[in-house]
Amino acid sequence: MRVIKEPEVRKNEILDISEKLFVRKGFDKTTVNDILNAAGIAKGTFYYYFKSKEEVLDAIVRRRINEGLEKAKVIAANSTLDAGEKLLAVIMAQKPQNPVQGEFTSVLHEQGNALLHQKMLTSYVTKLSPVLTDIIIEGINQSIFKTDFPRESIELLLTAALVIFDDAYFRWSAEEQTRRINAFICAMERILGAEPGSLVHFAGAFG
Repeated sequence: MRVIKEPEVRKNEILDISEKLFVRKGFDKTTVNDILNAAGIAKGTFYYYFKSKEEVLDAIVRRRINEGLEKAKVIAANSTLDAGEKLLAVIMAQKPQNPVQGEFTSVLHEQGNALLHQKMLTSYVTKLSPVLTDIIIEGINQSIFKTDFPRESIELLLTAALVIFDDAYFRWSAEEQTRRINAFICAMERILGAEPGSLVHFAGAFG
């Protein structure tokens, strides 16, 4: 018997299956037919949701960003955490939640996806910055941070982190990575006006 699924459920199933295929075969080598066969759907069903596999890739990226944003909003609203704890929790929440998500970044590193990769980085900064700005302002009120530029500071830090810790741009050795994590945390403390050593627990967020 044919199973009728809600449109959003079916759409997310296609995205999940496509994400796995893109990681396993590479975006260029994955065809729409590969997606159809893996998902067990007809061509018409696929084109009801997406115009092309490029649109599928874009949807996967948007879903990841939106999921991270929703998690950030939940954390920001948690009154049991101080601003420093919220900032760390938001950063940790952006990390991949499973092996497929962890390997998916390699798909964006493929030459033909450079513009989408850039779009993803830009979206992360523009969408997360308002939430993190509110956390920084909360931290200023709690005397944890001290800066006249909460929005600009978090934009600088987000942009720097997304670039410096992206393997597509730099392939640091373990020792080089550790030094840059420590340097980044030191920069965070200075830019946000935090006490020296007060953000050392952020090291795991960038490891």
